[in-house]
Amino acid sequence: MQPPATVDPTRINLQSTIAVNYWCQVLKCSETQLRNAVLAVGPLPADVRTYLDR
Repeated sequence: MQPPATVDPTRINLQSTIAVNYWCQVLKCSETQLRNAVLAVGPLPADVRTYLDR
């Protein structure tokens, strides 16, 4: 899935509704799960994916 032009593919920006919706789709998680993961491991998508997969 190609990110929208306004979404940084290298970082998860929780301040952007578009980014949150995109990353929830890509990572197949809820917004709450995404927010908790970013708070736990930071905004890098690879780290968030690993956290969510555990």
